[in-house]
Amino acid sequence: MFTVKLDLFRGPLDLLLFLIKRKELDILSVKVSEIIDQFNEYLDIIQFIDCDLAGEFVSMASWLLEMKVMEALPGESEPVIEEEDPHEDFVRQLLDYKKYRDAACLLEERGRRWQQNYARLANDCPRKTRDLAEEPILDVDLWDLVSAFGRIIKEPNGPVPTNIVYEETPIEAHMARIQDRLAENGMTSFSELFKPGMHKTTLVAIFLASLELVRNYCVEVEQYQLFGEIWLHPGEGWTREINSAGVTSA
Repeated sequence: MFTVKLDLFRGPLDLLLFLIKRKELDILSVKVSEIIDQFNEYLDIIQFIDCDLAGEFVSMASWLLEMKVMEALPGESEPVIEEEDPHEDFVRQLLDYKKYRDAACLLEERGRRWQQNYARLANDCPRKTRDLAEEPILDVDLWDLVSAFGRIIKEPNGPVPTNIVYEETPIEAHMARIQDRLAENGMTSFSELFKPGMHKTTLVAIFLASLELVRNYCVEVEQYQLFGEIWLHPGEGWTREINSAGVTSA
């Protein structure tokens, strides 16, 4: 049975920023009631992948629920002066995290441009793998992939019960199968990687394999409309050789 390592998930604040951006809301005036349902939908998907990885998201969901209840209560005639407004604290955390993310993305973009301008020097260095925890995947955000995976597991012929059967196929084998499919067809849809009635652990393994391929530049993804199909095709680091650590080599 494989071990799930989802450092790819950036955390609940990143998910909240994604939801706010997708719904075109203002961070300063956003109400928890506008995003809590969508947040809980993503929480269900993360718990499906691995309950142990969902701790921070569960804590955030509880906090959001408390704030939603407070939003629904009538305002105090005499506000409490010494007590911090939970909504102000919520907005402050979002703005602080956004500032950090924007700075990280700016540095990443500068590094990418430097590699393009000094390709000969860059080729002398080990290839830097793409980290999904730090950037969107082309025009497709990590959370778009999570959402697409969520739609797959909710289909009528979804995953079979998780008792007794366990996934014994290494992640690297699933990565190789995806690459074989791309080598034969040139591109494939994300949903075509999954078959009806697959066991839960197999679904998760294929999902993680696709993310690893994107992390290592081997596969690029595109989405042509919101909530539309996600397409995979060979990336700039395309190679057919995968080592035991799941990292491709030239």
